[in-house]
Amino acid sequence: MNMSDFFYQVKNQLIVSCQAEGDSPFNSPQGVTNFAIAAKQGGAVAIRTEGVEKAIMIVQKVGLPVIGLVKSAFADGSVCITGSFSSVDQLLKAGCDVVAVDGTQRLREGLTGPEFIREIKKTRRCLVMADIATFEEAVDCARAGADCVSTTLNGYTPETAGKEGEGPDIELIESLVRYYGPDYPVIAEGRINTPELAASAIKAGAWAVVVGSAITRPHLITKWFVDAIKK
Repeated sequence: MNMSDFFYQVKNQLIVSCQAEGDSPFNSPQGVTNFAIAAKQGGAVAIRTEGVEKAIMIVQKVGLPVIGLVKSAFADGSVCITGSFSSVDQLLKAGCDVVAVDGTQRLREGLTGPEFIREIKKTRRCLVMADIATFEEAVDCARAGADCVSTTLNGYTPETAGKEGEGPDIELIESLVRYYGPDYPVIAEGRINTPELAASAIKAGAWAVVVGSAITRPHLITKWFVDAIKK
């Protein structure tokens, strides 16, 4: 699948993030693949997933484009999205159509996110999704060659923390869409936990919407209901 094929397929559509961690009963290649199959049945046009083995099975069994990533950690303990060249190569070997990469200024392999992306684009033939938290990071990553930017990390970096109870950053989406115009893909991801919020992201100009927890994290969805009842 080439660049135009992938972005044409996901335009104004839903991408479902199928991930599972820790003691989740779905934390296995088969577990997340089952979620991906269900997402496809519901109309998702692509899958985002974490982990090489999980990506391999989803690529083999689901028949949708796959955005792959590998999670690690920065020195301060915060999450890093695909922070090594070896992870990039493993995801490409697994058959991922797009590799998601941490686009922040934090260092990995001695490089900032934009520098890391620039090196990937120079040395590997692949589509790169830059996961960003701020407007400035998005601009820097696009200049470095990222094929699209996603608001995945907005609210989840030290500089942008404290937005857990809020919906997606519509203002950030709108600002990026105004800056880039209609031809550069700005993907909305993060804290989109209702159909209404997904629709609002598309209305703001997002190229596509990624939803994860509200679809594929049953324990979190259950907790939302439990907490609401307790209140």
